[in-house]
Amino acid sequence: MIDLNFLGRLRTKAKLKKSYKDAKISYLNRIRWAVSMFYFGMGLCFATWASRIPDIKTTLQLSEGDLGSILFALPLGQLVIMPFSGKLVTRFGSHRILIFSLLLYVFSMTNLGLATAAWQLSLGLFVFGIFGNLSNIAVNTQGVYTEVLFKKTIMSSFHGMWSFAGFMGALVGLGMLAFELSPYTHFLIVAGIVFLMMAFNYKFLIKAKEIKQTEKKKLFSKPDSALIWLGVIGFCCMASEGVMFDWSGVYFKDVIQAPGPLVILGYTSFMIMMAGGRFLGDGLIQKFGRKTVLQISGIMISAGLFTAVFFPFVIPATIGFMLVGLGVSTIVPTVYSVAGKNPNVSPSVALTTVSSVSFLGFLMGPPIIGYIAELSSLRFSFAFIGVFGIFIAIMVSRIKAIA
Repeated sequence: MIDLNFLGRLRTKAKLKKSYKDAKISYLNRIRWAVSMFYFGMGLCFATWASRIPDIKTTLQLSEGDLGSILFALPLGQLVIMPFSGKLVTRFGSHRILIFSLLLYVFSMTNLGLATAAWQLSLGLFVFGIFGNLSNIAVNTQGVYTEVLFKKTIMSSFHGMWSFAGFMGALVGLGMLAFELSPYTHFLIVAGIVFLMMAFNYKFLIKAKEIKQTEKKKLFSKPDSALIWLGVIGFCCMASEGVMFDWSGVYFKDVIQAPGPLVILGYTSFMIMMAGGRFLGDGLIQKFGRKTVLQISGIMISAGLFTAVFFPFVIPATIGFMLVGLGVSTIVPTVYSVAGKNPNVSPSVALTTVSSVSFLGFLMGPPIIGYIAELSSLRFSFAFIGVFGIFIAIMVSRIKAIA
């Protein structure tokens, strides 16, 4: 086992003499900005990798099936760390784990650019998945704490920063391709940006003690059923989101046959609408309620994907991908917000359960698409994922925790 006791020696200088709840609004806003920047850093790292997938696929001469198999290394890494991530955050604090895991997440991203063989890329993605899961649990725990301080729904805005980072990552990726820079050089530049961002914001992360469980539970004890259902909703949403990240460019190139630079149009339109939806999502939820917003979101996912499948032309497909972006925008932030307030489980453990199930959809969706496309067609595989939105609308109506 890795000795993580050194994490306890990490200290920041931003401790308040008074409790966070008594702090001035200006300081609370600074905390919110710092947490947002860590969401942004995580999103930028993942988008940076995603933006170079077609390039790396070509360099390593991978078929769609080969790429699908290699992409399974990411969820495998997540599965390995899944039983421990919540416990690590509870023991050492989300602020310490976030700093530690994001540093290694960035480092593992740069290593992906050094892969010259399929097995090297698989190993790199496995490690990338491990530290991605740790970062995900820690940053969302910080998000839950910050939302409690503000006493209103702000989780969507945090995830909006992740989405905005995805859009920026795509633009940076286009620039790197224009300058013909290698993936490794590209990844190093982004790593430097994320390190600087961390240096200016780590002091303002919330330092809070997790509520530890009073009774000891087995390592693989049965989780709360409400958390499992929230996780299933997140799974369906993030499977759709993951497909957009990894396959939207391929879909526009091979199915839509978009000319030249328009290949990136589907992904870009999706990212813009997802980011915009997340920044507007908190207001919509406060006005119409979580359940209504989530049900409409699920229907929009299905409508968008089916539009792209049945009308494989540039304009209809772009509109379809925009609908998918709006649909997925509020689901995961809302699910995480509800899970983090579960009265029976500490926030980090609750988020571990929900986000782990959810993120499996994000990581397993793209490989599954590859296998289905290999057996039938890419259009059929997108139609398969389109059914998930309908499932979301049905499941939301049956979960009491979502009001």
